[in-house]
Amino acid sequence: MAAADNFSEKDRLIIVSSIEEAEMATSGEIRLFVEDDCGEHVLDRAAFMFFQLGMEKTKDRNSVLFYLAVDSKQFAILGDKGINEKVGADFWHEIKATMQNHFTVGDFITGLVKGIKMTGEALSAHFPYQNDDKSELNNDIVFG
Repeated sequence: MAAADNFSEKDRLIIVSSIEEAEMATSGEIRLFVEDDCGEHVLDRAAFMFFQLGMEKTKDRNSVLFYLAVDSKQFAILGDKGINEKVGADFWHEIKATMQNHFTVGDFITGLVKGIKMTGEALSAHFPYQNDDKSELNNDIVFG
């Protein structure tokens, strides 16, 4: 089964809507990349995709990638330099644990939505929305 087949059209709309909602209060950017197999250490793969998607090019270096390898049952959250300088060391662990609780019972959509919401709240605290903000990255899910 291809990674995209794990998400119905309704699921995709829910996830993209949660990204759009999270970004309404921040200048930060959030993306989701989903593929079948990781094939390497999950953080290495997430970092590779982060740069492949040009996420390091945001003005304030405040983008966050949610990486999910469905068949490998691996995921990672990777924040750029700007956000990592603002949040505590345990910040990503809290979000990951929240998501893992839902993923363990097969509820990927709720896990992703909650993780995106938590990330959006942190981004808005450190990078609030400005009147001249422009969406720097596409909000659509990227399937590999």
